[in-house]
Amino acid sequence: MAAPNRSRLTDWTTLVPLIAVVVLAASWGRDLAGPLIVLVAALLAGAVLAAVHHAEVVAHKVGEPLGSLLLAVAVTVIEVGLIVTLMISGGDKTQALARDTVFAAVMITCNGILGLSLLLGALRDRVAVFNPEGTGGALATVATLATLSLVVPTFTTSRPGPEFTPPQLAFAAVASLALYGLFVLVQTGRHRDYFLPVTQEGSILAEDADGDGHADPPSTRTAVASLALLVVALVAVVGDAKIISPAIEAGVSGANLPQAVVGVVIALLVLLPETLAAARAARRRRVQISLNLALGSAMASIGLTIPAIALASIWLDGPLLLGLGGTQLTLLALTALAGVLTVVPGRATVLQAGVHLSLLAAFIFLAASP
Repeated sequence: MAAPNRSRLTDWTTLVPLIAVVVLAASWGRDLAGPLIVLVAALLAGAVLAAVHHAEVVAHKVGEPLGSLLLAVAVTVIEVGLIVTLMISGGDKTQALARDTVFAAVMITCNGILGLSLLLGALRDRVAVFNPEGTGGALATVATLATLSLVVPTFTTSRPGPEFTPPQLAFAAVASLALYGLFVLVQTGRHRDYFLPVTQEGSILAEDADGDGHADPPSTRTAVASLALLVVALVAVVGDAKIISPAIEAGVSGANLPQAVVGVVIALLVLLPETLAAARAARRRRVQISLNLALGSAMASIGLTIPAIALASIWLDGPLLLGLGGTQLTLLALTALAGVLTVVPGRATVLQAGVHLSLLAAFIFLAASP
């Protein structure tokens, strides 16, 4: 028994998150030189890969769709902490940070992760197959959350800017949290079979028919250890992203790019674990799991971030800008329309994948060149 224990303790998926957290603690609040920034970036990449590994171990144990939900919520909870921290310390220039980050997360998940998953699934089997009932319900929830939290503030008349009044913000926060909670109950309860992988004929995969996601789940001890290491790895991912964010901001400023690009870059870093996990699931003919991750992450990003920001706004100075501009509204509407047309048939080709990836490319380009 000693050998396996030593092997587990010296495994890179254990060592990298722990080293990344140690470096994070040692470098927090300090100005780092170029070589140290490169080191932190390398540890960030390693922590991302470790997070994917441990998330998959836990998902094997708890089954789907709870495993996908776990990673989405874990990443989003830490993302919320990062947003609030930056808003508290950033001053006036962070008034739109929550909006920019949440919108970036929606576009990355609903176009980037979803498009990549469909592309990998279609390249492997010519047609990517998924459950339209579960995926359609998830897409409808994302569209509703995004509209209530990011679109409505643009058109309210109580205040001149794209912001809510305190009662309106409180309503949006409660509605977002309630709707997200309802979706979680449906996904993990009476309709969980809508979110399980399906075969090319549309039936639930045989190894997933009992809901465990895999035939041979790990032991409880292994799953608990991976859960703890997943949390450590996610803390390292977001913390290291926070450390290198000044370098990112300096690069953005030096290139004369809009401030919103910083939020896009950080969102890309934070969502790397989900992106890699979704890609690996798609390559294993589990496109539904990939879509659960994509749309579940979008929902968690809005449904948890808006209530947290609403609560934090009690202590934050200055206005909280949530409403999207014209270009962003157009991209969001086109994303929702393309998503509906992709999801309804329950089958997608490389064409649908290309449409969503093109929308992601348009979003990134227009964020840099509005």
